[in-house]
Amino acid sequence: MNIDISYLLKVFPLIISYLPMTMFLAVVSMIIAMVVGLMLSLLRTSKIWLLSKAVELYISLFRGMPALVQLFIIYFGLPQLIPSLTGLTATAAAIIGFSLKTSAYMAEIYRAGLASVDPTQTEAGLSIGMRKGQIYRRIVLPQAMLNALPATGNTFISLIKETSVAFALGVSELFAEGKMIAAESLRYFETFLVVGLVYWLVIICYARLQALLEKKLSHSLQR
Repeated sequence: MNIDISYLLKVFPLIISYLPMTMFLAVVSMIIAMVVGLMLSLLRTSKIWLLSKAVELYISLFRGMPALVQLFIIYFGLPQLIPSLTGLTATAAAIIGFSLKTSAYMAEIYRAGLASVDPTQTEAGLSIGMRKGQIYRRIVLPQAMLNALPATGNTFISLIKETSVAFALGVSELFAEGKMIAAESLRYFETFLVVGLVYWLVIICYARLQALLEKKLSHSLQR
């Protein structure tokens, strides 16, 4: 099999020009998922039984359903139930879908992070007159976030790769552009090799940034 190196070099800038859309989907969805996930993790530990069970159902539902199915339900199904959503764009539907699914994973990650903090620190804070909100904000959450950082990073890496299914809604992201170029040129191996390499390079760069962040935060807490 002959691999056309010149074609690889030619198609690389065409494909990488769609990387911003992929990163936009991943970053915006991850930010929303982190906020929603933290809220869900706190609600799940609530003493209100019905509220805790509702959060458990949410987590089970969105973790157990494939991302593509969720995107189709949101983009094609919801407008049938809620006519006002008829104008929902494919990009918005993708962000909503990715955010909801990822928030379910983040809720479990944050729950584990919160559980990893020694409860005696909360007791110590209460003993010196701190309010529970202050204890969570100043003592518990910083440690929990640091403990949850590796798993959070892995979830973000998975999300970057999962954005490729957004092409099914017509979103012109990295994989969608590669699919179009491959169909036009019939150079499937070279085209998808470039797509795979771009994803790989992005993941390598992010993994190194995350390692530096973990090191910096660990040192700051030690001081």
